[in-house]
Amino acid sequence: MSAETASGPTEDQVEILEYNFNKVNKHPDPTTLCLIAAEAGLSEEETQKWFKQRLAQWLRSEGLPSECRSVTD
Repeated sequence: MSAETASGPTEDQVEILEYNFNKVNKHPDPTTLCLIAAEAGLSEEETQKWFKQRLAQWLRSEGLPSECRSVTD
């Protein structure tokens, strides 16, 4: 199995990303993001992009707007 980052993360990489998203932090700080990227074998940019897209997906599934603003909006 080759790691083709151009087509997105592999299943193993997504498993690592999903675990961190669900169990660790939906909004990782730069240091945590760096560690997750290293663990998954992805760049920090790819990891940050994945978290941003996954957060928008999660917010929609919770019935919230995908761009998080204040509660009063």
